[in-house]
Amino acid sequence: MVQDNLNTHTAGSFYEALPPDDAFELAKMFEYHYTPKKGSWLNMAEIELSALSKQCLDRRIADMNKLADEVSVWEQERNAIGATVRWRFNKNDARVKLQRHYFNLQN
Repeated sequence: MVQDNLNTHTAGSFYEALPPDDAFELAKMFEYHYTPKKGSWLNMAEIELSALSKQCLDRRIADMNKLADEVSVWEQERNAIGATVRWRFNKNDARVKLQRHYFNLQN
């Protein structure tokens, strides 16, 4: 399971919602991989994963082979149409937004 670093994205959350034995059994089923806390590419990755979720994984797929096939077909279609993320936050926008973090050379 790949997820961001939100404080509820841990196996401990299962224990808050389920009886301990059930939570333990469920927690054992996952291998956690956390995304980095910072990185401009994360927004683009999240956008693409959201598209995958809405366009391909919008239903229950019980079989792992079927899931792999569905994701593969979706990926081929995305690549064939040249789907991209239109990144509009540029260097000048960053300078304006983050100006308060820069050392003020005039002082």
